[in-house]
Amino acid sequence: MGRPTLTKGQARQFVLAHQGLRPPYGLEGKCGALQHIRRVGCIQFDPLDIVGRNPELVLQSRVSGFRPAMLQELLYDERQLLDGYDKMMAIYSVFDWPCFRRDRESAVRDLAAGAEAIKSILPKVRKDITERGPLSSTDLDYNERVRWPWGPARLSRAALESMYFCGELIIHHKVHTRRVYDFASCHLPQDLLSAPDPNASEKEYRDWRVLRRIGGIGLLWERSGDAWLGIPGVRSKERRESLERLLMQGKISEINVECIAPTLYMRTGDKDVLHAALRNEGPAPRAAILAPLDNLLWDRRLVAELFGFDYRWEVYKPAAQREYGYYVLPILYADRFVARFEPGRDKASGAVIIQNWWWEPGVSPSEEMRAALIDCFRRFLAYLGASDLRIDSQAEE
Repeated sequence: MGRPTLTKGQARQFVLAHQGLRPPYGLEGKCGALQHIRRVGCIQFDPLDIVGRNPELVLQSRVSGFRPAMLQELLYDERQLLDGYDKMMAIYSVFDWPCFRRDRESAVRDLAAGAEAIKSILPKVRKDITERGPLSSTDLDYNERVRWPWGPARLSRAALESMYFCGELIIHHKVHTRRVYDFASCHLPQDLLSAPDPNASEKEYRDWRVLRRIGGIGLLWERSGDAWLGIPGVRSKERRESLERLLMQGKISEINVECIAPTLYMRTGDKDVLHAALRNEGPAPRAAILAPLDNLLWDRRLVAELFGFDYRWEVYKPAAQREYGYYVLPILYADRFVARFEPGRDKASGAVIIQNWWWEPGVSPSEEMRAALIDCFRRFLAYLGASDLRIDSQAEE
């Protein structure tokens, strides 16, 4: 039997269904947030907070009644989620801890071969945490500057992060973006900490990471791009080899999409979602504000092919080189991106501000679309705990 061929519209319906961005909208509250993260593997973290940080923006677009405090509870009170490296810095289920054992063991080896300055103070850092409880780098007075992957850093930070990468510490909580660490053994069950790596070989581990990344979006091709970032030891050659093994094992399926040359891949276990999406092909007239690093946007070339939408996050571009603005969020309506806007907050009143607004080319908003957008912004204000929305004069209609 040949591989199925989908229209672009059908492919969009599947990806949106997989992402919880089309009916049925069954995700609600804290349980819904946890359910979504488990389904897609992880959501990416970024510290910028204009109208919420990236993980919160991801969840508010999919989970009815989501509030930022729910994510904090799942991470730091209930410990059902963890901060860790997956799609770069990310948030994932605590039950994935054993699957990343290989990365932690690699960090242990790197530490053993690393700077003596870091290794020499680790016993003191352990003693500090044991006696004083959870600590951040600002709570420690090791001020020597050492070489660190992101540039020179205080010895306090390098030591804590080394212990974190090795799995000795986890993030106990955060004060804004400052990480406060504690021993993993104080917060995670022993059977989880001692659980063996479920991937017996490096190849099996790579295959698991490739499969997980496909599931992070729903459909993905082999082409290099941001969607594949953050998988140790996997470049184009290793990725192709993993895809071949996963196909042979029946864990992924090949999909053709009309007018898209490269083969796309989906997890075979998601076929029920595909079939349900194809039975209910008509897009639902609902709008959603997406995060800048939303899973749906991980591969921007694929988004351009499937949705005809070109999006670049321009926060790190000089102002003169930006096409739109500093922090611009896409707006999805039904199965199309119809607009993008630059949000802000009034620090005094808490009002949400639409600083700029751009309709996508060819979009002529109907009454139905306008009603959906109004409802979308009502949900957005509720998520932020804001009561007022203000539109600046330079924003379009």
